[in-house]
Amino acid sequence: MTGDVRCAALSQSCGEPQAGTAPTAAGWICLEQPGAWGREALTGSRLDPRLGVELQRRAGAVGARVLLIRRPGRHADDRRGTSPVRRAYLAAGTPGGSWLERVDLVAPEQLLELDFAALGGARPTGLGRPVSGPLLLVCTHGRRDACCALRGRPAMAGLAAAHPEAVWECSHTSGHRFAPTGVLLPTGYHYARLDPVFGEHLLRRAAEGRVVVERCRGRSAYLPVDQVAELAVREQTGETRDVLTAAGGYVRHVDGRVWRVRCLRRDLPPARPASCGAAPSVPVVLVVVEVQRLAGVARGRQGGRR
Repeated sequence: MTGDVRCAALSQSCGEPQAGTAPTAAGWICLEQPGAWGREALTGSRLDPRLGVELQRRAGAVGARVLLIRRPGRHADDRRGTSPVRRAYLAAGTPGGSWLERVDLVAPEQLLELDFAALGGARPTGLGRPVSGPLLLVCTHGRRDACCALRGRPAMAGLAAAHPEAVWECSHTSGHRFAPTGVLLPTGYHYARLDPVFGEHLLRRAAEGRVVVERCRGRSAYLPVDQVAELAVREQTGETRDVLTAAGGYVRHVDGRVWRVRCLRRDLPPARPASCGAAPSVPVVLVVVEVQRLAGVARGRQGGRR
């Protein structure tokens, strides 16, 4: 095992699988907040903590998640050139119908005007304007876990310079041990162990409407077992389009094909911290033991799986 005792290095040295580790969320609220973030970003930054609590409460009630975002810089507290207008993004990762909206705010409190029920129901809120391209948010939340800052910020510096409107730093996305981690919106696919070359690949394929299975932790629209099932079917079939849905261990293609995926939970020793500073424990991972194609007739082929 490597001599580096940080959680990301330990996880990587053990070959810990990433599939099935993405957090679940019906929708996303991403609010620009310059400056440093405390361990709990929504209540430990320059954002009014009362607003942070209220946003979290309303979002949580509809199954959505709130992230703080900021443009990469030499230091989180460097506010030179910061615009008085804040950017916000709203997204829903509904399979086959994901969408992304951009909102420019004079004051962050304007987000309370959001139709949270619409967001939770994966319906466009009308608060912003549609965004056609993908958005890659990379976790650099060092106060939450050192690996996110130590690995996340260097990994995204050049990528953000090349794609200033598509790549942002973000607060905690879960899975510190897979740092650098990121979430691709609007689809809600989470990725592990990012680097600039792989980030370019993700942005390019997402712009083409394709899903990248490599290093994927899963889609946030699904529970862990279904995240694993969907990725297993994609790996077996080579399907990269947004044409699959997963529920209860079954994966369905829009052309009528159906697969049943059986997973087992297994310990993956040795014991190690899931985040820096946490007590060591043996992680439990989901392992695919069977992918079975069920009876069903495909309704034609819908062009190119590349």
